[in-house]
Amino acid sequence: MDPELRFDAVVFDMDGLMFDTEHLFFDVADEYMKDHGRRFTHEMMSLMIGRRAIEAANIFHSHGGLIEKTTLEIMREVKLRFDQRMLTDSNTMPGLITLLDLLQNQNIPHAVATSSGRHHAESLIGHHGILSRFEFLLTGEDVKRGKPDPEIYNSAAARLGVHPQKILVLEDSVAGLHAAKAAGAFAVGVPHLFSPAEAMPHADLIIQRLDDPRLIDLWK
Repeated sequence: MDPELRFDAVVFDMDGLMFDTEHLFFDVADEYMKDHGRRFTHEMMSLMIGRRAIEAANIFHSHGGLIEKTTLEIMREVKLRFDQRMLTDSNTMPGLITLLDLLQNQNIPHAVATSSGRHHAESLIGHHGILSRFEFLLTGEDVKRGKPDPEIYNSAAARLGVHPQKILVLEDSVAGLHAAKAAGAFAVGVPHLFSPAEAMPHADLIIQRLDDPRLIDLWK
């Protein structure tokens, strides 16, 4: 990485990036599909990652063949199952607290920009005791166009009072990385099973965990 790179703020995605909720969602979605005589697939999961709930429900409807249900019914039913397990079965991703400590010590503003709804985001981040560590929380309810549209990252930059090119964005999804790049931010991909590194050729940097030395060294 160019040693001259310096960023004035950091914006975090949430699900799959800060918390291991993507694996949990896959299990919940698979159970839901089995109850309707179908199976949830990795392909469906890859299409949903980084998207808002209604867009994910559309994928259940179209790719999963749940044409007997409306997208709103699917969204409510899957959300109910997920919410019942979210707080007890989720963990912070490796390196998250180390990175937050560093940003706080260096007085680097940091915020969250997630496609999830506000209640889900506040409940999850609050449960893990770190909600107060962020400047603000932007959710899929705060934008008209979800990722991969850059609206949420442009909004984050505006609220931070920082030009998008001086923001470092941490994302685990292809849709999120596209959104960050379209906004002009420096996009860091953190891959996992459902969003592999080979699907992130447009990322400016790919790291395996949030305390990767290449990331930490930016603020030392």
